[in-house]
Parts: sequence; structure tokens; C-alpha cells
Amino acid sequence: MDIASLVGFLMCLGMLIFGIISAAGIGGFGSYIDVPSAIITFGGAFAAVMCSYSMSDFVTGLKSFTLIFKAPSLNTADMIKKIIDLSNVARKEGLLSLEEAASDMDEPFLKKGILLVVDGTDPDLVRGILETEMVNIESRHKNYAGFWETLGSMGPAWGMIGTLVGLVNMLNNMSDASSIGPSMAVALITTLYGSLLANWICAPTAAKLKADNAVEMQQKEVMIEGLLSIQAGENPRVIEEKLKSFLAPKERAAASTQDEGGGE
Repeated sequence: MDIASLVGFLMCLGMLIFGIISAAGIGGFGSYIDVPSAIITFGGAFAAVMCSYSMSDFVTGLKSFTLIFKAPSLNTADMIKKIIDLSNVARKEGLLSLEEAASDMDEPFLKKGILLVVDGTDPDLVRGILETEMVNIESRHKNYAGFWETLGSMGPAWGMIGTLVGLVNMLNNMSDASSIGPSMAVALITTLYGSLLANWICAPTAAKLKADNAVEMQQKEVMIEGLLSIQAGENPRVIEEKLKSFLAPKERAAASTQDEGGGE
């Protein structure tokens, strides 16, 4: 599990609770809860997003929220080490020896690339197949992030709609001065709900999905370059230096295999 996402999500909730308690006390929570306002804001926002997607895409978009709490199983530095290990095997035992290594792979993209190399597929075709798959994976990831960006834009909009509905009701009852304050408070709650939906849930979710996508795409680029280098018969040390260029300077030591007996 990605602790940062979970802690950040809970801390946002904590800051909200702290703000309410510090301003209105524990007994003031009731004034921040209004069922009609919640129905207008949340119901309207989700319904508007549903209009923008097919039902299957809408459900898939909602499910993608859980992805932000999943920690990546392998980082880029570890992926580079794995590829260097494969290059050492291929250099000593030949490309066909990689087929056995592929059978133990959990990463389907890397496994697919290894099998293409083992089958003697032309390097340009290997690159084309893997890059096409990478583009489609990235497109799906962008759809997930776009779902939450769309929902994030609908939240404040429907919050404002709820506020306008509340203001209309307030102005229709101006003869009762004592009701103006409470009516205004209820009208503003919809704006609060819309802001919470956008800035507590949607914006962070979209940002995290984009960040995770960037890391995954970098790993897949490393896989493609590594596999093509192995297929070309390049020296493992050369491959390692080539792949480490994908990393920031401070991360390159973690990907080094020269102190572990890697390379020739």
C-alpha cells in the first residue's frame, strides 16, 4: 500500500475536522451537514459525469480510485538490475536461454518483449509492437485521470448551482429576517461540498494517477531499450550505463550492478 496517499487523504480529513471544531466547536458539526445540499452537489456532479461516459467507463473510473493506494511492485532502478541480469544470461548462454527466464516473469510487458526477442523478431518490429502496447496502456491511464479531472470540475459547478438554488429560496422569503442567516449558510454549504469533492478527492486522485502513469511509462521505456540492446548483443556494462541515463543522478547508484558482480 502507498502510505503517502493514505496518510495524505486522512490528513485532509483531519484538517477539515480541526477547522470545524476550532471555529464552531464539536457541537457545530450539525450546521455543516445538509442532506439536500449534498444531494444537489454530489448527486449532480456524479450524474453529470455519468452523462459524459458510458456506464462501463463510469464504473471503471470510480474503481480507479483504489489505484492511488497501491504501491508499485518494482521501481525503475530494480527494473534496470533485472534487465542487466537478463543481459548477462543472454551474453553467456545465448538469447534462447531467456525463454526460461521469461516463464518466471510477473511483468507481462517485459515477458512479451523477451518472447519476441527469443523468437528472432526484427528489432524494429519488436519496438513497434511494444511501443504500440505502451501507447494504449498510457491512453487507458489518461482516461482514468481524465475521469477524476472531469468529476473535479463538476463538483464546484454543482456546488454553485446548489448555492444559487439556496439564494433563490432565501430571496423568496425576505419578509422573515431571522431566516436570512440560516438560509445563507445552507446556500453556502453546497459550495463547500463542491470544493471538498474537487480539492480533497478529485484533484489529488488525478495527480496521483498521472504520477503513477509517468513512472510506469518510464519503466516500459527502460524495458524496450534494454531488450533491444540485449537483442543487439551489447555489453551488459554498456546497457547498464545506457539505462541508468533514465534515472536522476542521485538514483543511479541504486541501479548499479558493478559492485554485485554484474557486467563483464
